[in-house]
Amino acid sequence: MKRLIAIAWAAVLIALAVGCKSAPDPQSEAHLIQNGEQQWNQDYIGKDPDKLASYYADDAVLMAPGMSPAVGRDSIRAELKAIVSDPALSLKFRAAKIEVAGSGDLAWTRGAYEMTMTDPQTKKVINDHGSYVTTYRKDQNGSWKVVADIATSEVPPGQPATM
Repeated sequence: MKRLIAIAWAAVLIALAVGCKSAPDPQSEAHLIQNGEQQWNQDYIGKDPDKLASYYADDAVLMAPGMSPAVGRDSIRAELKAIVSDPALSLKFRAAKIEVAGSGDLAWTRGAYEMTMTDPQTKKVINDHGSYVTTYRKDQNGSWKVVADIATSEVPPGQPATM
């Protein structure tokens, strides 16, 4: 009988331990995301498309000015490979705001970017700047992965050629 009671109490304690996960700390999670974006900036210097694509979830979407949406990590990797092949490429971005959902599994950042690149049509180096919103989802390993990354340029488009 004592053994049965001991087993019952052990089961109750295990159930409580499993069921009582601590609530996510939004501030700590935001700090993790901020550190991740700082590292992501550093990784752009290395121009390794595989490393850059690793920030994205398998089902992510990347939407950037002047390009069609890239859907899925493989498609994003292909786009990044083309982007980082530009010797003039420089990209820096910084979040002005980081929000983490109360559930602790979704977050978003909003900020500004500066980018230097070669214009594919004119072959001249251009400077772009704008804003972005990146949505993150926590994966099964507890890592934050990008699920939606959208940027909008604040540089007015060139004027059409006159005939």
